[in-house]
Amino acid sequence: MHRWLRLRNSSDFERLRGEGRAQHHAMLLLSYAPNNLLHNRYGFITPKRLGKAIKRNRIRRQLREAVRLQHPHLQQGYDIVIIARMPLMGQRFDTIQRIVYDLCAK
Repeated sequence: MHRWLRLRNSSDFERLRGEGRAQHHAMLLLSYAPNNLLHNRYGFITPKRLGKAIKRNRIRRQLREAVRLQHPHLQQGYDIVIIARMPLMGQRFDTIQRIVYDLCAK
């Protein structure tokens, strides 16, 4: 995923937390809000309770890849934050991809 498609400022994350709408799943939380741009921007949050940095980075890479595959099929003009939850640990990539697809379809 290109860097210009990523959310990096804490103010963007705070805006989504306050103004955004959310879709819930047992393993992921997807929060979104319009961004007035012609493309989507994505952010990923992996809390420390998921494990050490190696495990969190692996989950983040898997989430980025699942979103990258889904990006061309999504409606553009949104900021999207995906927050990983504890049950996501140890899941296969195809499961993660299906969950991301289901949440984006809603």
